[in-house]
Amino acid sequence: MTTIAPGSTIGILGGGQLGRMIAIAAAQLGYRTAIYAPEESGPAADVSPRWTRGSYDDAVALAAFADGVDVVTYEFENIDPAAVEVLATHGLVRPGAQALRVAQDRLAEKRFVCDLGGLTAPFAPVENLDDLEAAIAQVGSRAILKTNRMGYDGKGQARLNEPGDAVGAWNAIGRQSAILEGFVTFAEEFSVILVRGADGEVRFWDSSANVHVDGILDTSIAPAGPLIEGQVPAARALARKIADALDYVGVLTCEFFASADGPVFNEMAPRVHNSGHGTIEGALTSQFENHVRAICGLPLGDTALAARRVEMRNLIGDAAHDWLAILSDPANHLHLYGKHEARPGRKMGHVTRLVL
Repeated sequence: MTTIAPGSTIGILGGGQLGRMIAIAAAQLGYRTAIYAPEESGPAADVSPRWTRGSYDDAVALAAFADGVDVVTYEFENIDPAAVEVLATHGLVRPGAQALRVAQDRLAEKRFVCDLGGLTAPFAPVENLDDLEAAIAQVGSRAILKTNRMGYDGKGQARLNEPGDAVGAWNAIGRQSAILEGFVTFAEEFSVILVRGADGEVRFWDSSANVHVDGILDTSIAPAGPLIEGQVPAARALARKIADALDYVGVLTCEFFASADGPVFNEMAPRVHNSGHGTIEGALTSQFENHVRAICGLPLGDTALAARRVEMRNLIGDAAHDWLAILSDPANHLHLYGKHEARPGRKMGHVTRLVL
């Protein structure tokens, strides 16, 4: 197993808030970081000394970047796996490209999980309007049409309530390759976040109950309560199967619905995750530190809760301007991402409240 020693440089694809928090955790362990992103700057620029601006399809620039770092990781999943394969010919990349291939294609992801014995929403592929009408007949008219690739925080999706909504939904997603998912009757949503080391060791954080508003995560609270906690063992077993099947190294997130039939797999994210931000203060080892530990081949840290209750709330848009009121409560821990413009739906930061 390759071990990357402190003092080495970690390359991060993407310079958003997740890259920022990975870089902070890396610095605490004595690592330097370098960012590669197509943008001129971003939240990670405040904490990482090196920023390389380049396209993810520029093989020459990617190779030069890889040659200048000791290990490469990524902060989001919408990167062409071919870019990761280019990087892998020049050095160590964790997680690997296969995790991206599965996570980027919703149809492939559903089939992958079903093959591992996981329960998902009923689904059908959609390439045209005729396919959509056939899919409605198969999974039901109360469904969600999602672009097969890209899209997050509710983007690239259209809801159907009756067969007559088909044309409008198809137009709403831009007539792209898609998947129709039947509605799942569920009581709550939750995440299973794990870290898998290069030696195959797996550790889990306590699952949080997640509440979304307008398709964007609003709050994550741990412990999640008896309903979710009763379904966590089965969800963890599936998440471990996914990580092992991908030979995954790093933090992996799987989102689930708690239903009467047990945990229903929703989607996976091959990266640190918004619902795990509360682990920075709320766990003995945060998701960001353990991601760095895993990709560098270090022993994994303890993932136990550091408080009786951990409440994480996203600061969306103008909510970030309430920093003074937030800090007036000594139980709050404020994280602002350094974004210069607050816009509706934009994640500007988060606040974690610990109940000891």
